[in-house]
Amino acid sequence: MSTKMATKPRKNANEETLPTIGGYLIRRLQDYGLKHIFGIPGDFVLQFYNLLEESPIEVIGATREDCAGFAADAYARVNGLGAVCVTYCVGGLSTCNSVAGAYAEKSPLIVISGAPGMEERVSDPLLHHRVKDFNTQHEVFDKITIASATLEDPLTAFREIDRCLAAAVRYKRPVYLELPRDRVQTQALFPHEPQEDKLSSHKQALTEALAEAERMINGCKRPVIIAGVEMHRFGLQQEVIKLAEKNKIPMCATLLGKSVVSETHPLYLGIYEGAMGRDGVRKFVEESDCVILLGTFMTDINLGIYTAHIDPGQCIYITSEGLRIRHHHYRDVQLKDFVKGLVKTDLKPPKREIPDSVRPVAKKFELQPENKVTQQRLFARINELLDDNMVVVADIGDSLFGASDLTIYRRSEFLSPAYYTSMGFAVPAALGVQCANRKLRPLVIVGDGAFQMTCLELSTTLKHGFNPIVLVLNNKGYGTERFLHEGPFNDIPNWAYHRMPDLLGGGWGFEVHTEGDLDKALHAALANKDAFSLLNIHLEKTDVSPALTRLAERLSKRI
Repeated sequence: MSTKMATKPRKNANEETLPTIGGYLIRRLQDYGLKHIFGIPGDFVLQFYNLLEESPIEVIGATREDCAGFAADAYARVNGLGAVCVTYCVGGLSTCNSVAGAYAEKSPLIVISGAPGMEERVSDPLLHHRVKDFNTQHEVFDKITIASATLEDPLTAFREIDRCLAAAVRYKRPVYLELPRDRVQTQALFPHEPQEDKLSSHKQALTEALAEAERMINGCKRPVIIAGVEMHRFGLQQEVIKLAEKNKIPMCATLLGKSVVSETHPLYLGIYEGAMGRDGVRKFVEESDCVILLGTFMTDINLGIYTAHIDPGQCIYITSEGLRIRHHHYRDVQLKDFVKGLVKTDLKPPKREIPDSVRPVAKKFELQPENKVTQQRLFARINELLDDNMVVVADIGDSLFGASDLTIYRRSEFLSPAYYTSMGFAVPAALGVQCANRKLRPLVIVGDGAFQMTCLELSTTLKHGFNPIVLVLNNKGYGTERFLHEGPFNDIPNWAYHRMPDLLGGGWGFEVHTEGDLDKALHAALANKDAFSLLNIHLEKTDVSPALTRLAERLSKRI
């Protein structure tokens, strides 16, 4: 069968025009609630870009493809699905790091790449952008996505689009679609409508799992809930609160799952992260005889570089990938079914009092105008700054560790690559956040090393009238790596970050040395609602956050 592009629009027996591959893909993206797509155009994807421009989906051009990936990842975390569209290889392969991060942290990201046309590939020509052979890019992305497809055959392309988009939503992980440029306008051979498969748990397995969980919870003395990132991804935050409130069970979150519930909730303890967390939270969790882990990934970062101690024999551990109660494994039990079933179950756990020592008493920040800014004082000041309309976007290193102690007022308003820990996430992520929800104002906390990697994405925020507040923690190098292993390789050039507005033609910049400088700059930044504000906050090279200090103290006792 010839798969050459049709010269005339094909119609079915009822004289209805059949969809094109490119048009159908855009329609399905809209069906899933996508209103923006990030990327950079290139010749192999220009036809599809033209269709996008004619559609209701707004194209957000980025300065680099990896930045487009970070922005789309953040958009997905807020919106429920994100997408990035790039050209073949030089564009696609540039997104690999951000797509890998989305895979590691379960963010549903659609990667759409143009590709050479099928007719161009005859006789195996050396077309530009090609690496090894025409399948190389697809093979690379097959390793870092949950599903992938090349849309080269109109007989299968429409089903492949449905399959991959459904996989992204089901597994909350990236998928890859490669669209040859001479297939964008290729029509379907037959009428096609998407079919949705509804997932359900094995009834008997679900019933037995809930029964064992009920016995364990009712028979314990010291229950606790640890809520993880999958409660974000699968929209189960409210179910966590219902379970805790109905049964008066204290709850905490992991670092990757921070803000899964409001951190001002009376049953909320704080972040459980081993030695990096507050000692009161660590003891409360590790003394529990029934730890209910909901959508939690037990990574080294979440566990404070493996300083956490939780006995699997005292855990109910459910994720989208499996369920274990004590040492019993249950198959074919869906995360949503189990969590909702647990909420409905008639549980009678003992009421566990939360000691005052677990939650620190909030102290009012008393400004010391002449003092140099320190990490501890900076995060204490930030904590007073936060309100219901802010979303904290933290890059990795001490930006993340320090931010772990912040109090997030509403759920789902803290973003960070807390497991994959890729530097450079935060600035482009702020762009993705405000595209997804214009009412949210990002407070970006980023080290100077990470900022140097992706800072030019601030120009895109200017273009679209966004107004993030960017705090650059300037300690002249890679601070967390100095903590691990000191050396000249950790030193970086000291930019005049507060002069970025001069370069980009907009925004406000502030240089901060003292707490007085910080206070004035923050007040001005809050008032500046028309563009980004950037604070160049000078810190001592050896100054680290309280969280990193706690970890160092615990590790020193083990080494």
